[in-house]
This record gives sequence, structure tokens and C-alpha cells, in this order.
Amino acid sequence: MRFDIISVLPGLLESPFAHSILQRAQKKGISEIVVHNLRDYATNKQKSVDDYPYGGGSGMVMTIPPFAACIEKLQSEREYDEIIFMSPDGETLNQGIANQLSIKKNIIILCGHYKGIDQRIRDIYVTREISIGDYVLSGGELPAAVLVDAVVRLIPGVLSDETSALSDSFQDDLLDAPVYTRPADWNGHKVPDILLGGNTPEIEKWRHEQALERTRARRPDLLKRGE
Repeated sequence: MRFDIISVLPGLLESPFAHSILQRAQKKGISEIVVHNLRDYATNKQKSVDDYPYGGGSGMVMTIPPFAACIEKLQSEREYDEIIFMSPDGETLNQGIANQLSIKKNIIILCGHYKGIDQRIRDIYVTREISIGDYVLSGGELPAAVLVDAVVRLIPGVLSDETSALSDSFQDDLLDAPVYTRPADWNGHKVPDILLGGNTPEIEKWRHEQALERTRARRPDLLKRGE
């Protein structure tokens, strides 16, 4: 699976993709993540990619030509399943969206900055807009990193234990059950006895009950969504 990320600040994405699961996925050849500097596609001497908004108002708007040039160059090299714009007014990222995207082959992600990007980029090229929450960040790079991480870990072969991703919170519209490890007794705080007995069916039943209880207490909206 390939991600092409278009950014005016590509350096912001160096660290997230150079460590841990995302690094291993790339080394295994399961995922390819390529970051493109938008300024490389600017044609003016200053390599600027923004201009004043028509109609006045504060802030600067990212212009069409650099995005169009980069997107069309990439499209000439391969076919893309999605062109995603990370935007606070997009659909909110959830596990279901991550699952959907994990079976795609090639994805372009656009990272905005300043006041936003020219609406015509969104109208002409973008196939999907995704938000990571109801707040505004300085740019789309961190949301892009979140999206890639959420998707890549679901691709078969990325995690050492493939069942791990399937049991994550939100996979069944439930939060995960509590987890424990050694020591079994730490300063009088003990691991639940049922987890120490080795009765797998009973342990799975307990985990499901705990997941329901935790979801009901912390995120009842998830239970309503699953009804």
C-alpha cells in the first residue's frame, strides 16, 4: 500500500514515519510512504504556494497550481483509489474509516496550511475529506500522520500478532477491556483472579462484559451507534 503525502512542511513528517510500526511496515515492503514538498511544484521565484483570498479577509489561501501539478504528476505514474484532504470540516476519522482505507492500494493525502486551500482543489481533485477531531491545528501534517498510522497497522503482516489489531478498541464499537501483566500482586493491587486461571472461554466472556461496561460508562454513544 502506498501513501503519497503532499505538504509544504515535509520535515514535520520525518519522525512519525521513521520509527516503530510504520518504520517496520516500510522495511518489510508492506507499505510505502512518500512525502512530497509542495514548494517543488511552485513556478514563481519565491516558491510561494499561497496568496490573498478573493473577497478580502484574514489569512492566506493555498493556491491551485502547485497542488494540481503534484497531483497530476502522481496520477500519471499510477492510479489512486482516494485523494484525501485532511480538514477540520471533513468526516471524523474512526475505526470503520481506517478499516475501509486499509484495503486500498494507493492514496494521496493533501496537507493544508494557512487559511486553507482553494476550494477548487477540493472540488476537482479531492475524493474524501477527513478530520481527526473538532479542533483546528496549524496544518494537516499531524492529522495525516494519525491517519496513516491508523490505517497501516491494519494491513496484514504489519503487526507481529495480527489478532491484536482485530481486538483493538472501536473494532466492534466497543472500548477494549482492561489489560494486566506481571506482577500479579503489586502493593496489594491484584490482577483479577479469572485472568490467572487459564479458562479461555470464561476469560473471553469476562473481557466482553468488561468492554461493554467500560463502553457504557465512558462512550455510551458507541453502543447507540451499534444498535
